[in-house]
Amino acid sequence: MTKINVIQPGTIEAPPGDIPFVLLPERNAFHLRAARLSTLAESHAMADYLRFLASLARAQHDSMSLFRDVLLPEAQQLELCREHGMPPLGIRGWDRDPVWREALHCILTELEPGVLPEAARATIARLKDTDDASLERLADTLLAGENYETLDRAAIPFIGAALQAYWLHLVTRLGAGAFGRLETPHLCPACGSAPMVSVVGAGASNSSLRYLTCPLCNTQWHAVRIKCVFCDTTKGIAYDGIEGGSPAVKAESCDACHGYLKILYMEKDPNVDALADDVASVALDILMAESGLIRRGTNFFLF
Repeated sequence: MTKINVIQPGTIEAPPGDIPFVLLPERNAFHLRAARLSTLAESHAMADYLRFLASLARAQHDSMSLFRDVLLPEAQQLELCREHGMPPLGIRGWDRDPVWREALHCILTELEPGVLPEAARATIARLKDTDDASLERLADTLLAGENYETLDRAAIPFIGAALQAYWLHLVTRLGAGAFGRLETPHLCPACGSAPMVSVVGAGASNSSLRYLTCPLCNTQWHAVRIKCVFCDTTKGIAYDGIEGGSPAVKAESCDACHGYLKILYMEKDPNVDALADDVASVALDILMAESGLIRRGTNFFLF
């Protein structure tokens, strides 16, 4: 593991007025992610899993065609959420459209003919036979971020993939202006999820800006650098990476709360994808865990 020197807070951010707060994903985000996963799979120790996730991302992309007349929040509701610092598509408050289950079945059906391990095939068959009420309970538990031990771990990537497709549709239809700052700034302004990773260089106007990335809707929102995302301290921040690993992926750790969040640098690799590069750098998670640090970022494909 390698350490990186920390520079002083406030020396690398653009003036506040020049910073766009929210960056929304493109509608073809899953197509681009599939390409990145396929590239990362080349000569990777987790090649088979990364190729599976590439197939899953392609299925997600295809499922986007199902979301046509999906209910969206009304203007009055959006204004109320902005006024009170609440996410309008909150994982605990938004009433999911049943179409997400159609997306799930679309994804499962598209994956079924592929080359899959027997365990994955069994999970697909099991999910296809699961009744709607049980699928909704699975989704509720996964989104709540609690009681993971009650979940069928093998089902998480498939359930998560369908929910990602549904929420990405919602945010891209609403537009960035729909979302304001939350009372808890490290949570996604669109859906209230905790961040998966942060990305430096996500804003086209300034390559030094850092944006947190949502694991559910793929929304990105600005966060000041050299500062713990979760406890706000600027002291005891360190950056770790794997010798010989990608220079674009580091772990930003905090001595105060003993946690870490990965940080990706687009200047080191302009093709990084938050989810794909997070999964491909799981070796860094292992090293951080061995150091006694807690991963703060949620990723449906790293359970």
